[in-house]
Order: sequence, then structure tokens, then C-alpha cells
Amino acid sequence: MIFITAKFPVRPEHADRWPEICGGFTKATRAEPGCLWFDWSRSLDDRTEYVLVEAFRDADAGAAHVQSEHFKEARRTLPPYLARTPRIVNATIPQDDWSPLGEMAVS
Repeated sequence: MIFITAKFPVRPEHADRWPEICGGFTKATRAEPGCLWFDWSRSLDDRTEYVLVEAFRDADAGAAHVQSEHFKEARRTLPPYLARTPRIVNATIPQDDWSPLGEMAVS
């Protein structure tokens, strides 16, 4: 799978509304057939930073995502709400779901 984590530094005046601002993009991405997950979290240390954890089935699904109309629209409409360019980690890994965290196994 293609596994991506990105940090989005949102302008302070828009931080509380960020889930609403990117809601259409999130919903459309989650509906893509190759999307495994697309989950936002808000930083506990910096309330203006959102972290996106996303995964796509394979390179073809990742390519379909960046070529989609909703991705192109997000590229046009989301940057004005950001304080800086988001930072990303992108990797291809040989699995298709989350693995259990053995060090914290719950019995």
C-alpha cells in the first residue's frame, strides 16, 4: 500500500473550522475505490496543526487520487487556509491494513 502522513499548518483563524473546510475533499477521497483510509487528527501540542494519515491500495490507486477532480479542486481551494506548505512522509509498504501493536497488546 501507499502510506502517507502529512502535517497541515492551518491559519489560526481557520483552525477550528478545518474539518468543515476540507470536509468535501475528505468525503470524496474516502469514497475512492482504492482508498484504504483518510483520517484527520488535530495536534495536542499545536492546535493549528492537523495531521492526515492516509493509505491507498497501490500505486494505481494513489495515482487515481492525485488525478481526481476533488484533488485538483483541493489544490486550488485549500492553500489559502494554510499558514505554510504541508509536510509529508510517503512510503510504499508491503501490507494492506494496520498491524497490532504487540508491545501494548490488550488481553
